[in-house]
Amino acid sequence: MAGHDASSQHQFTGFQKYFNAYTITGRRNYVIATYTSIAAICLFFKLRSKKKAPAAITEKK
Repeated sequence: MAGHDASSQHQFTGFQKYFNAYTITGRRNYVIATYTSIAAICLFFKLRSKKKAPAAITEKK
């Protein structure tokens, strides 16, 4: 059949134990990490303080 060999077991250690392309759990962890990173970046830009321009620049003459 097509695909990887189901009889071979992959023994991962360290980082690869949680983030790998061979298991459903590993793929799910990649997706969760990606969505969390995108959400954190969006929140950072949304919540950061807005600096106001100096009065001399915004003043209309």
